[in-house]
Amino acid sequence: MLASKTLGSLSAASDPSWDVSKAQWLATGRNSFFLDKSGQGIYFKPDGTKMYFADTSFQSIREYNLSTPWDITTLSEVQQKSVSAQESQPFGLFFKPDGTKMYVLGAAGDDVNEYTLSTAWNVSTATYVQAFSIAAQELNPASLSFKPDGTKMYVLGASGNAVNEYTLSTAWDVSTSSYVQAFSVAAQDTNLKSLFFKPDGTKMYVLGWSGRDVNEYSLSTAWDVSTATYVQVFSVLAQTGNFPFAVHFKADGTVMYALGNKYLFQYPLSTAWDVSTATYTVAATKYFNVAPQDTSPFDVFFKPDGTKMYVLGGVGRDVNEYDLSTAWDISTASYVQVFSVSAQEVSVNGLFFKPDGTKMYVIGSNGDDVNEYTLSTAWDISTATYVQVFSIGAQETVPTGLFFKTDGTKMYVIGSTGDDVNEYNLSTAWNVSTASYVQVFSVAAQDTAPTGLFFKPDGTKMYVIGQAVDSVHEYNLSTAWDVSTASYVQVFSIAAQETAPQGLFFRDDGLRMYVIGSNSDAIWEYDLV
Repeated sequence: MLASKTLGSLSAASDPSWDVSKAQWLATGRNSFFLDKSGQGIYFKPDGTKMYFADTSFQSIREYNLSTPWDITTLSEVQQKSVSAQESQPFGLFFKPDGTKMYVLGAAGDDVNEYTLSTAWNVSTATYVQAFSIAAQELNPASLSFKPDGTKMYVLGASGNAVNEYTLSTAWDVSTSSYVQAFSVAAQDTNLKSLFFKPDGTKMYVLGWSGRDVNEYSLSTAWDVSTATYVQVFSVLAQTGNFPFAVHFKADGTVMYALGNKYLFQYPLSTAWDVSTATYTVAATKYFNVAPQDTSPFDVFFKPDGTKMYVLGGVGRDVNEYDLSTAWDISTASYVQVFSVSAQEVSVNGLFFKPDGTKMYVIGSNGDDVNEYTLSTAWDISTATYVQVFSIGAQETVPTGLFFKTDGTKMYVIGSTGDDVNEYNLSTAWNVSTASYVQVFSVAAQDTAPTGLFFKPDGTKMYVIGQAVDSVHEYNLSTAWDVSTASYVQVFSIAAQETAPQGLFFRDDGLRMYVIGSNSDAIWEYDLV
């Protein structure tokens, strides 16, 4: 968190406010990891020092090291192994306990692919051996598991909504598999995604998209799915949003892991293997996942006192409102409500509010215009009503962001057609119908895909975020609010956190910066220290 200090005690040379070179993303204490990859399956080495991820985008198995066993915040990628020659949709993943065999469940081939690793746990040494078709039982396989001695195999399927059990006459040799039976979980969940067994075979866990939760079952006869009975459920919706893909447990059952859309989350269990005792905490987190509300966020805006946050969503074409129980701390955000702007704009890109919360503005690239709304109750988007529109198509046909001078007499539009910032005067403050074009400033030398814009409250600094280099660019304005006087200062990369940045926002003291992105579907918080 920010150190306690007053700007008056800082010299000009040491003052970090509004200086993007001082930005730091501090991740201490978080319980999730951003993979920056799309995938369906995860697997941990039994000692927790390695994790493997089935990357569906690149048809590969990715290998990670954990510097602290079982702590996903210490993950670092090592290497990957392509499985594209065998499977274009690797969904499930499992390893023999000694690391000398790897099994990949394919949704394209409807089969289990077996590999031998000449060096245990090193995926680069994997060689393909053979495949076993499970198409007779399941045409939409999602997850895979084995009994620790290799004599049983289990396949979870979304078509039959069941766990299919197989016996292997030769341990770990999938060609010797024979179908035994199936256990339906349709009463608890459909559109199944992931399967996990307790190492002694007396517990089974199924993750599905119907409930976005982990369902726990007890098996009265170990490893015999016909003896399974439903016990209880644990929701992961708040963390993974609508797209949970995989579940896994620490070897002793005291931690559960859930894979969401490019995020991996960890949950401590106060009672081992009992999902009802799972908890997820975000103390000291420096990002906030907005995927439960929208999986293509385009901009973020804060109330001046930091107690409210607004996110512009591209999927819903709407504005999502959140309350922050601790001002400016995004980890304390809770969803409140939504307001649709789809009647005015179906390709939303930028969001802005009048400082008193009685006006809201949305810019979009379908109409190439700025839409103005009035809020009868300040900062309550449910009271918003559409007022009017101002076209900026003559200057920019792909507008990506907008900003207003603090008194509402100037408006700025950034776009990726011209890669520039367009300045307008408003003869009546905050009334977009009175806007007139003034001039333009090119940012193409720094970024050819600008997506967002922000100004220091006194108009002497301008910030542009863009996707060409996934960075925030800082400019000085020798004449406040006059973009023709802007000169480039420096750049700060946010690529380690977000590779599709869409918008940015600064706290009014310039000591905190927020970036929203559509790759992570999250808001990232940075301290300028």
